[in-house]
Amino acid sequence: RALWFAERSAPLAGIAGIYNIAAAARLSGPADPAGLRRAFARLAARHEALRTAFFEKDGEPRQRVVEGMDLDFQEIDARGWEPDSLAGRLREEAFRPFDLAAGRPLRVRLLELGGGERVLLVAVHHLVADLRSLEVLAGELAAEAELPPPAARYRGFVDWQERMLASPFGEALASWWHDRLAGEAPVLSLADRPRPGTSAGPGAVRRRLLPPDLAAGIGALASSRGATPFAVLLAAFQVLLRRTTGQRDIRIGTPAAGRSLPEMADLVGCFVNPLVLRTEIDDAGFTDHVAAVRRSVLEALERQDYPFARLVERLQPERLPGVTPLFQALFVYQRTRRPEMRALPALAMGEAGERLVLGPWELEAIPLPDRPAHLDLTLEACELGGGLACALHYRTDLIDESTAERLLGHLETLLRSAVAEPGMRLASLPLLTEPERQQVRAWSTGEPLPEEGSCLHELVAGQAARTPEAVAVVDGHERVTYGELRARAVALAARLRRLGVGPEVRVAVCVGRSRRLVESVLAVLEAGGAYVPLDPAHPAERLAWVMEDSGASLLLTEPALESRLPRTEIPQVFAGEVEAEKAVTEGARPIAGNLAYVIYTSGSTGRPKGVAIEHRSAVALVRWARRAFAAEDLHRVLASTSLGFDLSVFELFAPLAGGGAVVLAENALVLPSLPASGEVRLVNTVPSAASELARTGALPPSVRAVCLAGEPLPPDLVERLHGLGIERVYNLYGPTETTTYSTGGLVERGAPGMPSIGRPLAGERVWILDAEGSPVPAGVAGEVFLGGAGVARGYLGRPDLTAERFVPDPFSGEGGRLYRTGDLARWRPDGTIEFLGRADHQVKVRGFRIEPGEIEAWLHRHPSVREAAVLAQEAGPAGLSLVAWVAPREASPAELAA
Repeated sequence: RALWFAERSAPLAGIAGIYNIAAAARLSGPADPAGLRRAFARLAARHEALRTAFFEKDGEPRQRVVEGMDLDFQEIDARGWEPDSLAGRLREEAFRPFDLAAGRPLRVRLLELGGGERVLLVAVHHLVADLRSLEVLAGELAAEAELPPPAARYRGFVDWQERMLASPFGEALASWWHDRLAGEAPVLSLADRPRPGTSAGPGAVRRRLLPPDLAAGIGALASSRGATPFAVLLAAFQVLLRRTTGQRDIRIGTPAAGRSLPEMADLVGCFVNPLVLRTEIDDAGFTDHVAAVRRSVLEALERQDYPFARLVERLQPERLPGVTPLFQALFVYQRTRRPEMRALPALAMGEAGERLVLGPWELEAIPLPDRPAHLDLTLEACELGGGLACALHYRTDLIDESTAERLLGHLETLLRSAVAEPGMRLASLPLLTEPERQQVRAWSTGEPLPEEGSCLHELVAGQAARTPEAVAVVDGHERVTYGELRARAVALAARLRRLGVGPEVRVAVCVGRSRRLVESVLAVLEAGGAYVPLDPAHPAERLAWVMEDSGASLLLTEPALESRLPRTEIPQVFAGEVEAEKAVTEGARPIAGNLAYVIYTSGSTGRPKGVAIEHRSAVALVRWARRAFAAEDLHRVLASTSLGFDLSVFELFAPLAGGGAVVLAENALVLPSLPASGEVRLVNTVPSAASELARTGALPPSVRAVCLAGEPLPPDLVERLHGLGIERVYNLYGPTETTTYSTGGLVERGAPGMPSIGRPLAGERVWILDAEGSPVPAGVAGEVFLGGAGVARGYLGRPDLTAERFVPDPFSGEGGRLYRTGDLARWRPDGTIEFLGRADHQVKVRGFRIEPGEIEAWLHRHPSVREAAVLAQEAGPAGLSLVAWVAPREASPAELAA
């Protein structure tokens, strides 16, 4: 009944013949089409299933055995056909839908290729047959004898099943499966692209033969645990999915014969029943995992009589568009009971290399192309030539061919490691092949960036010496040249030096968005100090915290902001009131390894932490920008980002180090109102601000490049920006801890899917690592670790946190460090990086580490809760508190108060 309903809905997916079982083979033996026709006719006459009609009555399926049915057997003259034409015709005949109401669920085609070559194609609908049925039919074809009808009928199985389900035994089976599979069933997160709204799709297959030595090792490992190769391969498949998806709760289907009644053993019909094998994969050794898999399989087989369709009805899983219920991956180990039929599994899988002898005929498999797929992924395996043939069927609208090929390679690598070291922990089993290791290493490293010792302010000073009359800063209607900017910065720096500013001395800077802001930052650097940004818009409590935590020895501000600032004992200097200063006091000069700035980021515990960036790292960012962007792009750059946000480093110093000008603005959204808006060439902002500019048509025609960072970039925004005439859209990624940007790339118009975050920038290194600290292959999620020139010194005054987040780089061989971002990403096949979000949402409240997801899970268990979200948020002097937002199922959630 379930298959019949599924067959009726299959056209909604646009996929024909999805429940057809089909095989094609080269046929050797007597050229006797009439004899072959008679042999198949005998089978149809003997087995009622092969001449059963299915029809609908009162909305329910009914079946009727057709007497005297004409066998659907055709001879096709295929002489002179090209291979593509032959393959196309085979596929057409194999997966053309059956007219089930006509009672002809079996189709046989004999194609004459000429020169004595023939191809036999057999297709049967799954409603009336399974692999055991094919074994029965093949055995009877080989017998060439007239056999009486079977004593048992399929109707007897149906009656038994109905009685069993209504009995206490049936209820016990239902309870066991319910307990085993209760709870939310996770959807396998393996797709390379968004899931379509249909649960079936076009399919393809990738094949790999595990050689005899590996097959023997698998057999020996299985025997050592009292298991079979089935259990070892299934265990490896589970670990592969665990490592590839990052999911712990792995659910794989596997077909059980479903022939508990002895009288049904040799009956043709659909008895097979999918079993859902659920495994919470921990970090056991591989042999222990195999033993656990063996136990779970035996437990499931003891309860295989409970129909899968009834299980779905009982569990009532949430039905998501395009998702098959309870499992999306299937494992099938094809084997037969009869030694003389040992080649049948290879024939059923389309694996050439084995010959099946059926009476006077011999058959060798021909793969059928583009078999439809009703699951995301199906791994089939069978013995072949002393080895193990593996075929990975996949939905091509979900999974790329390269991904499927990689999965097979990783499966073999994993199995070889497990056979060599059976006790190895699951998380330590390597997946990458050696070519993949080399490829990932190449992807992980950006182009070389020459190391030069300049400091940030020296880059600007050099440009001022070359072009003193060029415009450096545009502040409303005022324009400041490089010569003027340099002179004012030097004068202010002289006063700062007299007040003790020098290398490693921090100066808090709280200045409005005017030319004085740029002068102040350059003056602090010129004096040898490091600037600590204070945003005038921030609360006084945060400003007081930053000044105290940073150990700032001086506050550089302006009179108009005094009232907003907290009371402080440190000396104050007003920007713009030092025109009389001329000489620069002598003193120690900063070097590349000295601090340039300290930017405070919000902390998960509510305590901001200062990221200490040295000149060498900031200079590397500027040198990359000057190589990546044309001089025309940097001619006029919008500087709209708060000095306390690291995007400001790019906005100020990328243009000023190369002869361009900074166009100051309070924020990106005021761009249209700026007097110089028509001169801006590059806008550097977050996607949400760019989206608003695009929505309101506020981007001037002069803007040719837009750099976006800080948030995921929606594909539709890319299209809108290109539609507005923007020539180059960059998607950039990087935390403050690695000096603004670590990866990036151009996003082309019309690129499918979510934009990548590009590749490592020049001088940067990006590693995507698993929980064991090993590089992951393409397509596998891992945590992002960043290295290279941009890595910060650490967190100011926080050695414990610095040691936790800035870890030794085991890959550089030079004693470098990596910053552990807590972000998840994966390599795409082209070597670009796909950002996937945060690795965790852990928070710390009053000293306790808490996973909000765990609390959400408990809330979801309450019958009155429909949705729940838990966050930690500020609660005044008490610090962080946990807050739960709940969407109740009913109008009144009063009962949740307890």
